[in-house]
Amino acid sequence: MSILSRRQLLAAAPTLFLIIMTVLIIITSPGFFRGSTILVILADSVVLFTLAAGLSFVILLGSIDLSVPAVASLGGVIVALTIPSLSYAAFPVAILAGAAAGLMSGVVHVVLRVPSFIATLATGGVVSGLALFISSSRTVTIAGEYRYVLTPVIGTTFGIPNIILIGAVIGLIGVYIQRYTKFGRAIRAIGANESAVRASGIHVGRSKLIAFTIAGAFAAAGGALLAARMTSGNPSGAEQLLLPAIAAVLVGGTAITGGTGGVAHTVIGTLIVIVMRIGMTFMGVDAFAQQILFGTVLICAIALTLNRGLLQVVK
Repeated sequence: MSILSRRQLLAAAPTLFLIIMTVLIIITSPGFFRGSTILVILADSVVLFTLAAGLSFVILLGSIDLSVPAVASLGGVIVALTIPSLSYAAFPVAILAGAAAGLMSGVVHVVLRVPSFIATLATGGVVSGLALFISSSRTVTIAGEYRYVLTPVIGTTFGIPNIILIGAVIGLIGVYIQRYTKFGRAIRAIGANESAVRASGIHVGRSKLIAFTIAGAFAAAGGALLAARMTSGNPSGAEQLLLPAIAAVLVGGTAITGGTGGVAHTVIGTLIVIVMRIGMTFMGVDAFAQQILFGTVLICAIALTLNRGLLQVVK
């Protein structure tokens, strides 16, 4: 098999897997293919996709961001706390706070030269503590008289949940940034060969800072959407989304070593994660078996997309 055909096969593998998995679930559980079920799947995937889309920029660099769930939780708490005073402006304020948190992770990683794993783990701890502090360690409920502000998120347009339309816009923004901007092309190149990019004169540090800032902004946006759907902000409400978000990026075909994949791949990866979870529930698969299968798929995805040429030693 030629290198080209192998690359084409790897690129098409996530989509083929999603199609085959969906067909198998439909055969065993025909009710899965109902229009209402599809809308539920798409609506449920938006929060996870938003976090994963931002994370895609960092993973394209060959780095990782473990602060994503903490930033998402902070975004949700900020929205719940500020809606009474800021109304619709609560959402952009939360996103700006997330961008600031992402920038902080980037500064620790780039300026202080701390590995991204440790830098974002530490930043996540700081952000999580901040979310607990401003919420007094409790879930902040959005009062009924202010829930009209949530209508653009939890309402419908021509029978389609607005959150699905919001997810589509977020996806288009992410794809545009990653594919059609100088920054987007730079982070892909950095992930593929950082030394060559430095030699070409591109400011690698600045590109990394922007990538972490975008990841923080997307994470906070996801947390804001989650708060709108739950009508409350929980300081630990997004903790369970870290592994699924990373899985959505990697299963979609973005290599953990960077340089390959992107936001469009994460769309497929997110659908795989959501369809697997909901589909296996439809099929009556035991929760423990679901975890085993999910972990196996993730391991396979990493093994297939890993660029071993970028690893001198596997530690």
